[in-house]
Amino acid sequence: DFRGSGLTNMHGSTGDIIFLGTTTPQLEEIFWTLTHDLKQDLGGSGSNLRTPADCLGSSRCEYSCYDTQALCHFLTNEYQDELHRPAFPYKFKFKFDGCPNCCVASIARSDMSFIGTWKDRIRIDQDAVNKYVEKDPAYPANAGAHKGRDWGPFDIEKEVTDLCPTHCMKWDGKKLHIDDANCTRCMHCINVMPRALKVGKETGCSILVGAKAPILDGAQMGSLLVPFVPVNPDNDYEEITEVIENIWDWWMEEGKNRERLGELIKRQGFQ
Repeated sequence: DFRGSGLTNMHGSTGDIIFLGTTTPQLEEIFWTLTHDLKQDLGGSGSNLRTPADCLGSSRCEYSCYDTQALCHFLTNEYQDELHRPAFPYKFKFKFDGCPNCCVASIARSDMSFIGTWKDRIRIDQDAVNKYVEKDPAYPANAGAHKGRDWGPFDIEKEVTDLCPTHCMKWDGKKLHIDDANCTRCMHCINVMPRALKVGKETGCSILVGAKAPILDGAQMGSLLVPFVPVNPDNDYEEITEVIENIWDWWMEEGKNRERLGELIKRQGFQ
């Protein structure tokens, strides 16, 4: 209302706000007000690094395998130049998911996604597994998300082991067995029985590249580049920034104008 028409528009899959109906002399005033008075970062637009997005991560979620907000904040500050000064062939997006539940949907929407994972075994509390099987009211399936509806009694084979995408789980009537070598970290079993199963202790993230979700056509999912990388704030996330900057160097050298990273990978191959 103060600087424009009072109308706004939500743009893109992350809901960026566009202020409509202003005039050219007002633009610099708007930038000054937002950045200096309201202390807001305006993010990026054009062929540059776009504003990163993350899930709540370790601040709220027991499934989080790394501190998404800390990594997102660090990379936002580290790459301020790339955010505000277009130097890329086209736009580039970071997104951060603390676990494979992918609440931010980074695997589908970002040129480089960081998805929490673990290297060791899923932790199993066999006593708690049996509580779920015995239908103990203190152990509701799906953490009670579906209570209040008549879904019938909990069936661990029908609802957990048979739905495992790689069939790496087996219930022998007393114990739950998991072949961790064939586990794809889909999180389904952990979501259904969160008090019995937990992510491993040796956590980090996987790096995927090349996703995009345009409005009309050409959507593609991210491809796995680095299966596991430690997320270590003590060395300023050196293992992660090394991957990022090498990818950027290759993309800026080989990418055509207005060619996303995923399109370059599709054209030249996944090296």
